[in-house]
Amino acid sequence: MSKNHLDTICVQGGYTPGNGEPRQMPIIQSTTFKYSTSEDMGKLFDLEASGYFYSRLQNPTCDMVAKKICELEGGTAAMLTSSGQAANFFALFNICNCGDHIVSSSSIYGGTFNLILTTMAKMGVEATFVSPDCTEEELNAAFKENTKAVFGETIANPALTVLDIELFAKCAHAHGVPLIVDNTFATPVNCRPFQWGADIVTHSTTKYIDGHGVTVGGAIVDSGKFDWMAHKEKFPGLCTPDESYHGIVYAEKFGKEGAFITKCTSQLMRDLGSTQSAQNAFYLNLGLESLHVRMARHCENGQAVAEFLHDHPKVAKVSYCGLPDDPYYQRAQKYLPHGSCGVVSFELKGGRKAAEAFMKQLKLAAIETHVADARTCCLNPATSTHRQMTDEQLIAAGVPAGLVRISCGLENKEDLIADLQQALEAIEG
Repeated sequence: MSKNHLDTICVQGGYTPGNGEPRQMPIIQSTTFKYSTSEDMGKLFDLEASGYFYSRLQNPTCDMVAKKICELEGGTAAMLTSSGQAANFFALFNICNCGDHIVSSSSIYGGTFNLILTTMAKMGVEATFVSPDCTEEELNAAFKENTKAVFGETIANPALTVLDIELFAKCAHAHGVPLIVDNTFATPVNCRPFQWGADIVTHSTTKYIDGHGVTVGGAIVDSGKFDWMAHKEKFPGLCTPDESYHGIVYAEKFGKEGAFITKCTSQLMRDLGSTQSAQNAFYLNLGLESLHVRMARHCENGQAVAEFLHDHPKVAKVSYCGLPDDPYYQRAQKYLPHGSCGVVSFELKGGRKAAEAFMKQLKLAAIETHVADARTCCLNPATSTHRQMTDEQLIAAGVPAGLVRISCGLENKEDLIADLQQALEAIEG
């Protein structure tokens, strides 16, 4: 594990040039790699030597960026994927088979919820969803004999609930399974889930890690702490021979520190191919170099906007864990003492009509299906992603018609507040 501070890792982690080598991380834009003999390449296919032979599995640029993210999270191994959705799927499917079961927080990104509830169910993997505010007894009751993983998000998108990582980790470990945490919104700058007992961390690098709306991507990081062999009856894919890869037993050959990512790369990436390109990984690294600086500004702007909205007479409710009366404030003080993120959700008193009027008047905040960008963006689900639903259905889904999600960018906070102020003034009543 690196002894440098996170700020230094953001700037210099993952790649250290030698004498006369490029100062900037190089883009290895090649699908294949040349070897002198078949024996040399054979060692790579047998996982007896480290190196590269085909960029669908591994690429030097991608590995350098994965190494930096791994250092930031304090893990032992990491890999990049083509998207955050691919990262979550790979992290779960790497240890789940047909007939297995997942316990998940119900407060997660809608796309991930659907992945677990619908798509993985088609593969024979069932799930039980629990509230992020469940008691220890309620959480323990969700486990079954065939449970293989627990999943949650540090800060849920878009509900902005904060996961009690320590509690979820405690229960997962009591049942002999790992806790997988999506750390996209917090980033390792504001929360490192491994310090609180999580075993695997995922990211949609499309969000704050890129931070500029340039490239889609994902990452998986292993803490290297979960003892797969201690629960080998639960994880045959890691603890028994993989006949599709020369009979290798990953947990024996690569230990706690490397088994999970090695299997995920040599088996899932080989077969499913959700690969990150070298060019996109290069863009991610540019975003990582300023992540520690940008997150502080995102949080500053998010806090200022949340406080402004909290006191505005046309706003019914604000969700932001930096507000002292937010239900997740105390939990955020524990897990996110230096700030959470720049995303704020709020409900307007006038419902759908008020939200439509508000959105039309925004000048700086762009209407986008995106968050965690350098530029402020805004979305009203009732008139966009959820527009097919009635007001009653929206309330049942937890996204009332007057709900607006704003992702505060890097602009001046006074300008953002002024934009919100003039847009709120356009609402009648």
